[in-house]
Amino acid sequence: MAAGGPKSADFAGRYADGLITSVKDPADTVAKVIEPYRRAAAERGAGQLVLATRWTVLADGPDEAWRALSSMRGLRAPGRLEATDPAELRIKADEMGRVEVLGSYAVVPDALGLVAAYKPLVTDVGADIVSIQVMSADPVAAIEMIGKEVLPELRAADATFRPE
Repeated sequence: MAAGGPKSADFAGRYADGLITSVKDPADTVAKVIEPYRRAAAERGAGQLVLATRWTVLADGPDEAWRALSSMRGLRAPGRLEATDPAELRIKADEMGRVEVLGSYAVVPDALGLVAAYKPLVTDVGADIVSIQVMSADPVAAIEMIGKEVLPELRAADATFRPE
């Protein structure tokens, strides 16, 4: 079950087989999501599987990041939970300031930046599974780089880590 706060995390711990959470600030996520989930799961003697993710943009600067986000920019637009038309969200996002939109993502220039963005999900959050979500102007190159340079570093951070 996906959870972003203490109430949904507690519910997940009581009724779900695992937790999915999106992480911007690892310490905040641990306090508000991971700990309530683990407490509730422990009370019922359940496993405590955690999948954590983080939204990142692989880009050399704000202009490239803006292009890489493309239609995904609407994911951070106001009204995103109520909207039914992705084009409407894109328009709303394009009306927002670039700094505001890009501030919702970890924008990194290279493999080292991706490792820095995702390693805390393993080491600080204690995720069993990390879902790597990267927007890039060249997705094929990004996937190759992640496989060759990022995943080995994340695996080295925790021997039980299973990237998805």
